[in-house]
Amino acid sequence: MVDAAQPPRWRHWALPVLMLALTAPLWLHWGEPALFLAINQACQWLPVPVWTGLSLLGNTWGVLAATSPLLVVSPRLLWAWLCAVPFGVLFARLGKGFLDSPRPAAVVDNQLFSWAGEKLELASMPSGHTLTAFAVASSLYFALDARGRVRFAWLWLLAGAVGLSRIAVGAHWPGDVAVGAGLGVLAGLLGNLLWRRLGAAYVQPQGWRLRTVALVLVATVYVLLDAPLDFAQNTPVQQALAALVVGVLAVFVARQWRPRA
Repeated sequence: MVDAAQPPRWRHWALPVLMLALTAPLWLHWGEPALFLAINQACQWLPVPVWTGLSLLGNTWGVLAATSPLLVVSPRLLWAWLCAVPFGVLFARLGKGFLDSPRPAAVVDNQLFSWAGEKLELASMPSGHTLTAFAVASSLYFALDARGRVRFAWLWLLAGAVGLSRIAVGAHWPGDVAVGAGLGVLAGLLGNLLWRRLGAAYVQPQGWRLRTVALVLVATVYVLLDAPLDFAQNTPVQQALAALVVGVLAVFVARQWRPRA
């Protein structure tokens, strides 16, 4: 088995339930659209590229690029969040498919709030970007040794910033973000169970499993350079992330040949 930290305790499993319970007024849309408008306008003290860049960290391609150094630094942590992906996709698809709730752009006068990118009007609940961000944060956090986790509490703050960005760019209601966060934590915890069942072969540098991940990162470079993801403002960030991935892949390839040399 992959060398793993102490598994999540029962109180950790109560976290997503507590998050959803405490944020019930949000996903029940009490006080909307006033709350959405207030948060959206309050976020405008930061430039739009900041919020669009944060949203990129809720896009799977963006996360792959941002976490690519783990391929050579700590493959076990890379697998930790990859194991959460199937659960996150399932929750997002089910929620958007069954609820098909309208987004702010379909309900609120578009002149009253700030927005960026394409105006989406359907499939609002839950926020997929927020779900992804919290799935990654929770899966990485609970894969770390419990004694040193507190140093990585910033993962939760970053995930929260991604969720806030979805309101700032006018794409989601606060309730969508709250549900996405709760489901994301649940996806991370479920992914942790799957991750703990992985064999040691998954972290072998010369193994086909990590080589497959490397091929996915090659595809990530192509996607990042092909077109803007979600927002045109993200082009410079995507180019920087693509350069990061290329550097990581170069190191990975060099390690493939080193034993043979």
